[in-house]
Amino acid sequence: MTAFLTMWDADASLGGRTVLDGTDVLVDRGQLVAVVGPNGAGKSSLIRAFAGLLPLTGGVVRLQGDDVTTLSLRARAARISYLPQEGRIAWNLPAIEVAALGAPFLSGAEAMAAARAALDEVEAGHLADRGVAEMSGGERARVLLARALAANAPALLADEPTAGLDPDAQLMVLERLKARAAAGQAVLVSLHDLGLAARFADSVVVMNAGCVEAHAAPLEALTPEVMARVFGLAARWVEGPDGPLLWSGRYSDGSPSGTRSASSPA
Repeated sequence: MTAFLTMWDADASLGGRTVLDGTDVLVDRGQLVAVVGPNGAGKSSLIRAFAGLLPLTGGVVRLQGDDVTTLSLRARAARISYLPQEGRIAWNLPAIEVAALGAPFLSGAEAMAAARAALDEVEAGHLADRGVAEMSGGERARVLLARALAANAPALLADEPTAGLDPDAQLMVLERLKARAAAGQAVLVSLHDLGLAARFADSVVVMNAGCVEAHAAPLEALTPEVMARVFGLAARWVEGPDGPLLWSGRYSDGSPSGTRSASSPA
């Protein structure tokens, strides 16, 4: 059976720089797959390619078996919900109206109901009537995530949804995305925090210079060797009360890095 999100041998460039290089990634419904890697590794490009927003120069991306380039914008929107990394909102609309924009195929009343449910899901129901320009960055991030959740599409693509959030809010977001995967969505999310990826993801894609260095269960993908090669990080995993914890003593070049717990960004 074909996975819901399929990328085979994908190549892509931006500004003359290769951002995807023979990339293969599969994400099926019921899975939360985390994409990690250093800055510029190709994480956002991978997600944008799945959304049909980054043209490929080679290979193919398929949504539910169909080449993404053959699908209309409406057909893509019916199959995937996309949360970009940029959190810009042009107008000072109430949060509930921004969230309702994520459900364009529902009637007005149904879209507002879906928006309210999504705001409640991300613990932002109290912000429903507040203008987004009057919110903190973290509050706006929750509203934008609610917009993506309101669509309730079969697949959810989220690019750095925990950026700028407090630690407790980061955990809440990953718990909600994990629950969405458990309910049957195909969830692909880019993260900088290796501890969160190891704790919540069913599998981890490690990107480096546009290539997939590893794609496996979290601790099989994020081995000490891979973390040293890709992140320049000398680290190992230890067992914690809520899952694996990342311990780091020194970078691979010998410079001190200090000690970090698994829940801290690596």
